[in-house]
Formats: sequence, structure tokens, C-alpha cells
Amino acid sequence: MHPNLSVIRKRRDFLAANRGLRVARPGFVLLARPNHGQGKRYGITVTKKIGNAVVRNRMKRRFRELLWAALPDAGLPDHDHILIGREGGIERDFAVLRDELAAALARAAAGKGDRPRGPRQRRSRRA
Repeated sequence: MHPNLSVIRKRRDFLAANRGLRVARPGFVLLARPNHGQGKRYGITVTKKIGNAVVRNRMKRRFRELLWAALPDAGLPDHDHILIGREGGIERDFAVLRDELAAALARAAAGKGDRPRGPRQRRSRRA
């Protein structure tokens, strides 16, 4: 692990990053948001929709290695970086994921995120 990186562990920090810049790729979604001088931080989220615990942990290990390699040089200073795993992320080649992360970080550094998501519609429980 790189000494200048720290891990995001609090839920409120993950929720705050969700209001930041969003860059979607086939294997993951990158969220980036300024953290007001707390340095480069990263977090990883993989939901149960992706697979069982073995698959999720494998994906998290791959994402951690990607972030450790990319963030010290290409990461945005004083930003939180969150990677959210997507369905096809576990089957993707590691080199492809590395290239996608580099492109996503470059896009985030340029301030060119994907269009903002609208508010989620709540579904009725009586359906």
C-alpha cells in the first residue's frame, strides 16, 4: 500500500462521494469528490448483486491493487475516490481494467463526468 493513500471506512463519506463526479466504465463506476484537505483517499463497494462472498472479495482485491498502482500518480489530490463494482468487472482482464481506470481518472481530472443521475423513484410496497 502507498503511504499517501488512506481508506474510506465511514458510510457518510461514501454517501458524500455519491454526490460527486461519476465516471462509468464497463467493469466499474468511479466516484470522485473533493474532501477538503484530507489527502487522497479510496473506497471500494461491491454489492451482493455481483455474486457470492468469494466473487465479491476477489473483485475487491483486484480493485485494491488497481487503486494502489494508479492513485499515487494519477489520482486527484485531496479527493475521495470510490470504485463501485459492476456485473462484468470480475471477468474483465486486469490490463483492461487498469486502462479503464487510467481513462476514468483522466476524465475525472478534466471534470468530465457522466450526466448526473436524477432522484431515485421510490416504489410502493403494495405492488
